[in-house]
This record gives sequence, C-alpha cells and structure tokens, in this order.
Amino acid sequence: MTGISRRESLMMAAGMVLSACAGGGTSSASGATVTPTPSPGPTPTPTPTPTPPPSVSLNAAAVAKGMRFGSAFAWSAAGADAGSFANPSYAALLTAECGLLVPENELKWQFIRPGPTTFDFTRFDAMLAWAESQKLAVRGHNLLWHQPKWMPAWEESYDFGASPATEAARLLTEHIRTVTTRYGTRIRGYDVVNEAVNPADQSLYQTALSRAMGGAEATLDLAFHVARDNAPTAQLVYNDYMSWEPGNAQHRAGVLKLLEGFRTRGTPVDALGVQSHLITQGTDTAASVAAQQADWKSFLDQVVAMGYKLLITEFDVRDNNLPADIVARDKAVADYSRAYLDMMFAYPQLKDVLVWGMCDRYSWIEGFEPRSDGARRRPCPYDLNFNAKPMRTAIADAFVAAPAR
Repeated sequence: MTGISRRESLMMAAGMVLSACAGGGTSSASGATVTPTPSPGPTPTPTPTPTPPPSVSLNAAAVAKGMRFGSAFAWSAAGADAGSFANPSYAALLTAECGLLVPENELKWQFIRPGPTTFDFTRFDAMLAWAESQKLAVRGHNLLWHQPKWMPAWEESYDFGASPATEAARLLTEHIRTVTTRYGTRIRGYDVVNEAVNPADQSLYQTALSRAMGGAEATLDLAFHVARDNAPTAQLVYNDYMSWEPGNAQHRAGVLKLLEGFRTRGTPVDALGVQSHLITQGTDTAASVAAQQADWKSFLDQVVAMGYKLLITEFDVRDNNLPADIVARDKAVADYSRAYLDMMFAYPQLKDVLVWGMCDRYSWIEGFEPRSDGARRRPCPYDLNFNAKPMRTAIADAFVAAPAR
C-alpha cells in the first residue's frame, strides 16, 4: 500500500475545488484580511435516510476504556452529497458515533496557503466551529506533508534568495506559528509531519524547503520545535502509513530510524500516528494475521520502548482478494479489523482511534482503486446507505475487550 497514491487521488480532487472556497477567513502573513468572492457550491444531491446507529456509540465504548473514537470529515456546501458536516446524514453519523474529528484535507498547505504571503482558513474555520458546536474535539492534520508533490507549486519553485537556509526556516516557522497560534488550545494535537519516509529505501523525502535548509532532518526538527513553542500543550505526532501487510519492512525500518533520530536530537515528538489503511490478504484471516503479527509487534515494541505514544489516525480496510458476495466480504473485513485492533489495543500507549471516513459512500478508496469485478468497495464501518456493517460491530467489540487505559 502506498500513501503516495492515496494522497494523489485526494489531492487531484483537491486541486479542482481549492479555488472554490466561500467567503471570509483569508489573511496575509502580515495580518491583513480580505474576503474572497464566493463561488457557487456543488448542487446538493439527496442522500439516503440512515438507519439509527446502535444505542451505545463507538466513542462511548472507547471512553469506557479511557480511549476516544473519531473520524475524518470534510467541508462542502450545505446539503451536498459529501462526507461533510454540511451533509445532514453524515453529520448525524459523526455526532452519534464520534468524540473526535480530523479534517481530511482542509488544513494542509495546499488548502490554506494559496501563496507565500497569504493564508486562507475559510473552510477549516467552518469545520472547527461546527465541531465545537457539537462538543467534538478536533485534531490538526497536518503542519508539514514532507513530499514535494504535496507541497504547493509556489513553494517548490520559491526563490529562497541569498540566504536560503534562513529564508526556508522563516517560511516554515511562519506557517506553523500562524496555524498553531490561530487555534490555540482549541486543537490539542497535531500531525506535525506527515509521511516523510520513502518506503523504497528508508531515506527521507526532500522538498524545496529541506534543500534550502540543507537537509530533511533539520527541516523536520524545526517543524516540531516551532510547534512545541507555539502549541506547548498539544500532542505532537509524526504520522505515516507503514503497515503490517507483507512488503512494508523497509518502510517500518525507515520510520524507526527517523524516530530514533528524533530522540537522539531531542526533537519534541510525542507520538507515532499509525494510519492503518489495511489491505486484506484473503478470506483466511487467521493465516494472514499469523504471518504478519510477529513483525508488526516487534515494530510497535520498538516504538513504545523509545517512549512514544501511539494513535490510529486513518483506519479503513481495502477488501482485496475477497469475494464480491457482501456477506462473505463484510465478515472477512470485520474479522481482519478485529484482529488488527485487538493487537493495537493491547498497547496502553494507544488512546485515540480515528477512521478515515465513517461511510463507504464517501471513502477515497473507491476512486483510487476500484475492484476489478466491479463490486463497490466496502472499507468503512457504515455502508453507502448509512447502515452499520459487521466492521462497526468489530470495532465496538474490540473496545469492549480492550484493557482499560
């Protein structure tokens, strides 16, 4: 699995809609505020009437064990058919099941940084205000996605002048300080750096910022130090998509190397965000788990031995190598989910669990990798008609079985 390809699918869509932010919330780096001209939102599409969620929410089951459950969510025009707080059906699902939310795209550089001297918080401000109105906590995702393809085009072609290291440090510091001071204690945790490790060779990706600063390590370290200085009470997270399926050993080794470097250099990193975009290996879940769990447990043991906390930040399950039959497929996905969560929940360092969307209807996976048999993907706790699936039961049961934190 590659987070690169996953993000490509998300950001291709993002580039198409980025300029359509509705009014208010755009500011220059110097503090001036301008109001963009509103653009028409998407035409609302009716969504199905959801079946009421079970009486005990996933977040309530989590809280009973000293944990929290949440989901990604998005911005959209009111009533649009989207995984958004502005979609009444999806909003009802979020408020019924979640205690914690994270923006899918709307706090990334590509969305809030249209130019080197301007910021636009229009969409995220609206998302945060809605979440707060529902008494839902919000995580910040993310302050630096350290891959060149996911930085704004203007940043990759930016003229850093005669003192490039100084200018690059100023630009990065300004960005992180602006975001963290704007939201203060309203956001209690940030994915400060996202996906910096190249899984092919364990190296760190380079961006225009890191080339100007003289290296990736210095760039990542600065990001965390600035975040700590300006959000001293927030949990600071390194977030990546290394996983337990076969073929991820190089990626895991690269992440361990990075985490070890953070500790050696005194970089203020609190936790590892484990994205958890799982890929089923077939209907024999027991065999898959048996083949994967030893290496995965070794990886997690090394992470927590360094003093890091753990989070599941982007959980969903890609139903590869499973039959099209919905009953059989849902059972295999649920079994795989339960086996993974049982292993993860055995670590008391893990408290927050977020899915990357509550409902199959809005999952990124369908557009990224359709099934070859034409059957619609079923990667989320709820189906495209907002009905709870066996995966939802598996998550609830894993919380019930989890040791208390």
